[in-house]
Amino acid sequence: MNPLLLDAEALYADLLNGVRRLLQPDMALVGIWSGGAWLAERLQRDLGLPGEPGVISSSMHRDDFGSKGMSASADHTKLAFDVSARPVLLIDDVLFTGRTTRAVLNELFDFGRPASVALAVLVDRGGRELPIEPAYSAARISLDKGQSLRLAKDEDGRFSFDLNGG
Repeated sequence: MNPLLLDAEALYADLLNGVRRLLQPDMALVGIWSGGAWLAERLQRDLGLPGEPGVISSSMHRDDFGSKGMSASADHTKLAFDVSARPVLLIDDVLFTGRTTRAVLNELFDFGRPASVALAVLVDRGGRELPIEPAYSAARISLDKGQSLRLAKDEDGRFSFDLNGG
């Protein structure tokens, strides 16, 4: 799929259907800061799930923490529910190397031991460095290593993508 032709709203509708199939009783949605958190918030509402989704940051457990230092998102983890013995569905906008997902799993387990953890993403861009695979991906694309794809959200809550580099 050509990344310049990605329709974030159409992919969101596909993600919504995919997440609907992954839901289990008492499953908690947890969005990865920041694009994943936007997606989880909208999914929670569109699926009619009670409460608020969780938000989790990878900053405190990144393997490049020493070189990058403290991120502005370090204090963005907010889990207003107990994750222990509960199925968790992590939501992210773009999956690339898997390093953010690994860091988020470490952060999640600081709050308890979930019954299970699954991952759903809007876009899987390949290039994995770790053995992490989403349970659901709305799209798979190929980008050059120097390119980055980021989810954007406008004032009305509509999603689009920013493609940089290359």
